[in-house]
Amino acid sequence: MTTSEQGNIAIIIQDKIATITFSHPASNSFPSDLLQKLTKELNAISKNPEVNVVVLQSEGTTFCAGASFDELLSIKTLASGKKFFSGFADVINAMRKCSKIIIGRVQGKAVGGGVGLISACDIVFAYQDASVKLSEIAIGIGPFVIEPAVSRKIGKTAMAEMTLQPTIWQTADWAVAKGLYADLFDSMAEVNNAVNHEAERLASYNPEALAAMKKVFWEGTENWDKLLYERAAISGKLVLSDFTKEALSQFKK
Repeated sequence: MTTSEQGNIAIIIQDKIATITFSHPASNSFPSDLLQKLTKELNAISKNPEVNVVVLQSEGTTFCAGASFDELLSIKTLASGKKFFSGFADVINAMRKCSKIIIGRVQGKAVGGGVGLISACDIVFAYQDASVKLSEIAIGIGPFVIEPAVSRKIGKTAMAEMTLQPTIWQTADWAVAKGLYADLFDSMAEVNNAVNHEAERLASYNPEALAAMKKVFWEGTENWDKLLYERAAISGKLVLSDFTKEALSQFKK
């Protein structure tokens, strides 16, 4: 378990299944230190022969509120801005390179970087209330770092729809129709049963075959090692704008 004042990452490994649970008091948002810890845990699990499958989940009723507003407001330089947004690039790259299949368990709403995390999972099961939104353009930046992962799942057209309607929550039914979620359920008990069943089933398969298929699933994304950090620099510059600073201050109120 990794704990700090700015959130928590808990890891449980049992029966070849690693369950990663993240949490943060601000609706499971991600400050940079928590992003670093999640990246570190994913890289370690990728090399762990005692793990065949990963379940990624969060605590509470919200799945993930994306980037930490407090930290966004504290960014003063281009370098620190790029470094912060590179944290999301690190996590997404760690997820796509992870040799284990990653199952996402989504119990509630996801915004911005949270949608990126969902998109970087290999298969996702969600609760009916798990709506999604990309609010970045409304605060003067944009979902640049997560765009490749989201577009890979739902396509450029749906990505544009989400990006250009930053105040609109897209329903979980919309998300499953676009391919972001594999299936929806009317209760969390059903979600948990589906996640557990899928994890147990996949954990019984040949790990070498799963690892090889994981590489196949993510073919064509090798340029993300460079692309996502170039995108982080764009966000890092935009977050310094007067428009964004004012917008973030208004959101905080």
